[in-house]
Amino acid sequence: MTELESEVLPLPPRYRFRDLLLGDQSFQSDDRVQVEFYVNENTFKERLKLFFIKNQRSSLRIRLFNFSLKLLTCLLYIVRVLLDNPEEGIGCWECEKQNYTAFNQSTNINWSHIFWVDRKTPLWAVQVSIALISFLETMLLIYLSYKGNIWEQIFRISFVLEMINTVPFIITIFWPPLRNLFIPVFLNCWLAKYALENMINDLHRAIQRTQSAMFNQVLILICTLLCLVFTGTCGIQHLERAGEKLSLFKSFYFCIVTFSTVGYGDVTPKIWPSQLLVVIMICVALVVLPLQFEELVYLWMERQKSGGNYSRHRAQTEKHVVLCVSSLKIDLLMDFLNEFYAHPRLQDYYVVILCPTEMDIQVRRVLQIPLWSQRVIYLQGSALKDQDLMRAKMDNGEACFILSSRNEVDRTAADHQTILRAWAVKDFAPNCPLYVQILKPENKFHVKFADHVVCEEECKYAMLALNCVCPATSTLITLLVHTSRGQEGQESPEQWQRMYGRCSGNEVYHIRMGDSKFFMEYEGKSFTYAAFHAHKKYGVCLIGIRREENKSILLNPGPRHIMAASDTCFYINITKEENSAFIFKQEEKQKKKGFAGRGSYDGPSRLPVHSIIASMGTVAMDLQNTECRPANSSKLALPAENGSGTRRPSIAPVLELADTSSLLPCDLLSDQSEDEMTQSDEEGSAVVEYVKGYPPNSPYIGSSPTLCHLLPEKAPFCCLRLDKGCKHNSFEDAKAYGFKNKLIIVSAETAGNGLYNFIVPLRAYYRSRKELNPIVLLLDNKPEHHFLEAICCFPMVYYMEGTIDNLDSLLQCGIIYADNLVVVDKESTMSAEEDYMADAKTIVNVQTMFRLFPSLSIITELTHPSNMRFMQFRAKDSYSLALSKLEKRERENGSNLAFMFRLPFAAGRVFSISMLDTLLYQSFVKDYMITITRLLLGLDTTPGSGYLCAMKITEDDLWIRTYGRLFQKLCSSSAEIPIGIYRTESHMFATSEPHDIRAQSQISINVEDCEDTKDVKEHWGIKTSHHRNSCSSDQSEHPLLRRKSMQWARRLSRKGNKHSSKTAEWISQQRLSLYRRSERQELSELVKNRMKHLGLPTTGYDEMNDHQNTLSYVLINPPPDTRLELNDIVYLIRSDPLAHVANDGHSRKSSCSNKLGSGNPETRDETQL
Repeated sequence: MTELESEVLPLPPRYRFRDLLLGDQSFQSDDRVQVEFYVNENTFKERLKLFFIKNQRSSLRIRLFNFSLKLLTCLLYIVRVLLDNPEEGIGCWECEKQNYTAFNQSTNINWSHIFWVDRKTPLWAVQVSIALISFLETMLLIYLSYKGNIWEQIFRISFVLEMINTVPFIITIFWPPLRNLFIPVFLNCWLAKYALENMINDLHRAIQRTQSAMFNQVLILICTLLCLVFTGTCGIQHLERAGEKLSLFKSFYFCIVTFSTVGYGDVTPKIWPSQLLVVIMICVALVVLPLQFEELVYLWMERQKSGGNYSRHRAQTEKHVVLCVSSLKIDLLMDFLNEFYAHPRLQDYYVVILCPTEMDIQVRRVLQIPLWSQRVIYLQGSALKDQDLMRAKMDNGEACFILSSRNEVDRTAADHQTILRAWAVKDFAPNCPLYVQILKPENKFHVKFADHVVCEEECKYAMLALNCVCPATSTLITLLVHTSRGQEGQESPEQWQRMYGRCSGNEVYHIRMGDSKFFMEYEGKSFTYAAFHAHKKYGVCLIGIRREENKSILLNPGPRHIMAASDTCFYINITKEENSAFIFKQEEKQKKKGFAGRGSYDGPSRLPVHSIIASMGTVAMDLQNTECRPANSSKLALPAENGSGTRRPSIAPVLELADTSSLLPCDLLSDQSEDEMTQSDEEGSAVVEYVKGYPPNSPYIGSSPTLCHLLPEKAPFCCLRLDKGCKHNSFEDAKAYGFKNKLIIVSAETAGNGLYNFIVPLRAYYRSRKELNPIVLLLDNKPEHHFLEAICCFPMVYYMEGTIDNLDSLLQCGIIYADNLVVVDKESTMSAEEDYMADAKTIVNVQTMFRLFPSLSIITELTHPSNMRFMQFRAKDSYSLALSKLEKRERENGSNLAFMFRLPFAAGRVFSISMLDTLLYQSFVKDYMITITRLLLGLDTTPGSGYLCAMKITEDDLWIRTYGRLFQKLCSSSAEIPIGIYRTESHMFATSEPHDIRAQSQISINVEDCEDTKDVKEHWGIKTSHHRNSCSSDQSEHPLLRRKSMQWARRLSRKGNKHSSKTAEWISQQRLSLYRRSERQELSELVKNRMKHLGLPTTGYDEMNDHQNTLSYVLINPPPDTRLELNDIVYLIRSDPLAHVANDGHSRKSSCSNKLGSGNPETRDETQL
């Protein structure tokens, strides 16, 4: 107790009662001087002014009291009118009363009826008391607000009205006969209106809240109308005492009819004073009301432009998010609203849009739709102004989305604006979660404080890079991050559209393992065991986990990871487990045993019982069996064929716990010595050794370190130039380098820092050296020094200055030796007068390359997703027209992925970064989506986390037969998790006019000035100005090209008269062949002539099929009994090869050598790209 008392500090002396009475003895001996500040405010006048005027709260109380007094006087006037009976006589107080009826029939106006009224003594006493209070208050306020000009105070309208209504009552105290004198007390309604305006202003100052000017103006207008009607009613009623004796109600009725311009005429004033009053009131109304209406309309129009305010009451009772953009386009708005409100949990949220520009007409039209008008509020304002953030109630918001304007020419400036917006929101509302979209990776570290950040160029280049080694990765990621019902294309007669649409409904979900029916039974088992059996039993694909003690997400941590109840599981499924109903059918088990070995897929009527039936709410799952069968009793193993000398391979069971002798393919864990040995055996010469390490120079701050294949020494900058030799080598084209693998060419306007993220995933340590493709950067502008410094450490990375609309540049960079050409959208073309025309140049150039190099896989980035319908455009193709109708039908049905059935998108040949905007929107509900996407793209490398790769199904793999058996094969042999299939099918595209498929190609070839056939090579070139358009089929001729060819042939025939008859005969044959050759032959000859002119060998230019008779699509997490087909490409999540190297590197090497000598060759072939 003594300790507690000692800890309590004593009160200061001024708060102790003893010291207050006796004084503090400790301070008596001190010499002190008391200084008073603000002495001027201690005067009596200043204190009164502070109380009546300056202090908002006390002034508000006084104005409220004054307002109540004025209303009370108006009410007392009405009471006096109702109690007044003129028939009892009128006159002064205590005088002889004159009868009212005696003068009723007189034609003269009896003014005594107007000047005198009957006022009861109690009523007079109350009115006199109120008048005294009002008079004293008015005099006091005049004294306090006096500033040297007394006449300014006296001639104010409010002061004049106060004197008219108070002084006569005060006079009646001293002169009693005047107590019945008429006093226009009803004029106090104007003073009440004035007091109400001042009271509202003081209220706003006192509570420090700026109410809408619209509210103030509406209030003033209503008060003005009420005062006009009340004044006219009381004035006419009193003046008509000398006329028709109108009651108060009839006077009110007359005023309403008159001011509304109806004018029935049944009630009219009879004497000229009342008529004069009506004229005066109408004139006042014609002057005052239009001015206030004009002010109201002006404020209304401004409110419509700015959007008003978001109600604080609504902000405190309802949930809302704020969307900050610099300019709002209809596509951006609809993408956000459709994706945001696709989640059932967000249906009651409001969306407040804060944009500095005026609302677009299309946006205004959409926000007037009842579906959005009740939930979306548009505010015109800037995020840099606290007033606008207060209007949007940012401090009460659940989240703030800050999006960049990607259509700006200067994307760096757009990022700077985004950064300032993020800083302003963080400063104003530090607790509001921030979701920021940034364009340039070098600006990302400025908004690192935000809860979620998506860098557009990082994701874009990494996705385009993976598209080169894992086809259609862009389509796979886009489908995963979009919310879909899984019902798209289900009414289509095409089988591939139904499968593709159904599988597109798969998304990434999460659940705690201890709470999951999917994964609870696998506690204590290995990750691969849980992944395989969950897919086999429930049709869900387990892709990763997160430990409770570790916040890092691990994709496919491998069989060494033992599942715990506290783990958070991430899985791909048509819907989350909470929306699934489990239907156990024991009788189905007996029926399915007969089909265990077949598993064929015949169509939609033969769906597997454990496949998912998608719906908007709940998903029903039929389970084949309720218990986990032992892995060694799997019926997926194939028996040996009797009578044959060879044994058909079987599938090993997936072990519950990891077996160190059969973990991970050894080629991933070994170093590059194996590759070097193989290549040296083939070439018989020394090979440049690559090392594995982290890139020494990053072009920007914030790039994630990734272990890569690197050169032992940095390459000189001169050696990075592909088309120019140097002192180190004399190579001037791609052919001279003699690359073993096909090239990957990237066409970009500038070498931005984002292009670094294209190189890193293709040079990651987990890619075998034999699989590394040379990378050629075809740049419009010369790269800067810091970019070359960053890429000079990577092997087989070159650059060249040129454009894709120049045929010579394409040939020199080795396009005929390339498998993939990536066309990045140019920043300079993103801003166009017509928004959707920003992609025009890119589309036409890609279409030209598609015709010139039909076997080349061209991956194009577009600004607007709607323009993907122009890729590989065929005007007369009936199949494309059918797909267009399907897209419109899906859009009418409310699909967020209406464009998914376009063949270029389904095949992964076209991509728009705006499709990834939904990644930021989804992270509001799924905070892990950005992390998982970055892991899949290789932007982040978490120790122990796997990576995305692909394998191709060959003829040797068709014995596996089904996707479920492939799942078991991969889990048991190499611990890889398949997540989908990229399938290519042959398809005959029916056309309405077979001989006129192609569009009007306009490739201009200048041959007019050729003097002989030798000169043709010098003039046969395609420059930037010569490219117009090229989209056609291979099966017909083009009249323009044929006309040029015929002109050339005629010119040659005219010259041929000087030669011998053999020459003439040769010319005629040439003319005939020129006439008969097809467009494909003309384009082929054009390319070969340019190659000869550049000194390039023409042997590499192939004329293989142009993929026009095939279609490709992505199947995400297909059912286990989906039939595998030849050339299927399976997406895999391969476990990290270096996850356990430090612990058991020696044992892994021995196990790998045992595998290679075990006589099971398909183990290694399974995982090759």
